[in-house]
Amino acid sequence: MATSAAARRLASLSELACLVADGAATTRSTLMNATGLSRAAIAQRVDLLIERGVLVEAGPAAVERGRPPFTLDLASDQVLVAGVDLGATHGRLALTTLGGRVLAESARELDINEGPERILGLVREDLARLCAEAGRGTEALRAIGIGVPGPVESVTGTVVRPPIMQGWDGHRVPAFFEDGFAAAAVLVDNDVNMMAFGEYVHRRESEHLLYIKVGTGIGCGIVSGGVPHRGASGAAGDIGHIRLPGHDEAPCHCGNTGCVEAVASGSALAAALRAEGLEAHHAGDVVRLVSEGHPVARRQVRLAGQRLGEVLASLVSFHNPDTIVIGGVLAQLHEDLLADIRGVIYRRALPLATRSLKIETSVLGEHAGVVGSARLAARHLLSPSGIGAFIDR
Repeated sequence: MATSAAARRLASLSELACLVADGAATTRSTLMNATGLSRAAIAQRVDLLIERGVLVEAGPAAVERGRPPFTLDLASDQVLVAGVDLGATHGRLALTTLGGRVLAESARELDINEGPERILGLVREDLARLCAEAGRGTEALRAIGIGVPGPVESVTGTVVRPPIMQGWDGHRVPAFFEDGFAAAAVLVDNDVNMMAFGEYVHRRESEHLLYIKVGTGIGCGIVSGGVPHRGASGAAGDIGHIRLPGHDEAPCHCGNTGCVEAVASGSALAAALRAEGLEAHHAGDVVRLVSEGHPVARRQVRLAGQRLGEVLASLVSFHNPDTIVIGGVLAQLHEDLLADIRGVIYRRALPLATRSLKIETSVLGEHAGVVGSARLAARHLLSPSGIGAFIDR
């Protein structure tokens, strides 16, 4: 019974902190209206959250008459979180306040196939350096979100049989940060899930969002009801290996043939352009050739949009999202890619599913992953378990 009461108390504290963080209720009276709790219960919980460094009184609210109440805000300057976006060839980091204000950031080129010891060692060095740049010790860092380009068992942060991350299979990423960052919770997820949440944070009106990364490969991040959806074992959104009929001759690195990634990804388009005699080695070259007006490159991108649209039309009918965001390197092509994706989706999916559907390119671009990683780390600190860690300090 005591355990149940403690769990309810933490859930209530988490609810209050999240209402303040989202701007939905920022005074004691509006928190009362939002939660139905009494004035005394709100005062007791808010005072505790202020004492533990979760909330602060930010200043008087604007009112037409009477004594203005103090507004509440996150105690951003006391707690730091970090977002880490690891790709096949890049690493981006951002150190932020609990409220999302960026204090320091960095980017570097890397090769993910150098293995976890090398790559995570670089991340650990960069995190320590960013803390120093912000004038804070590493003990102020309370949560680290890390996105990696492979399948992840999110509960344990273990990478599972990644196709492009040599030497990472079975590696439990959080364990690497126990030395030097013991105060920080480490959350690890597939990079596309992090990107999806980053876009959601900047599109709060979109409760059901699909983020489609079209780069070297193809992946999908899902936000449903404002919450990342990972499925039973963390494999939700692996759309790159959905089979497209009529492409059995196209081998995929997963071992099958006819996958949409094998015919519509940046690497597949680069291979098709090389076969046409053009200089194209990766997705960036495809973007360059289209931007230079090469008709063969534009035709290949339109075909890729149609093929990707076939898969997305099925997802629209199945999941009924309100927003599809196209990101990754090929998203730079904007209308060259979107026109054909939109055309197939609107033609193939049911009118009810597309009536209010928005299909857009990313507003965050290459920063989607690091923003999403940092915001998911911050959300963890405001969850019941995260609030519990504050209370127990």
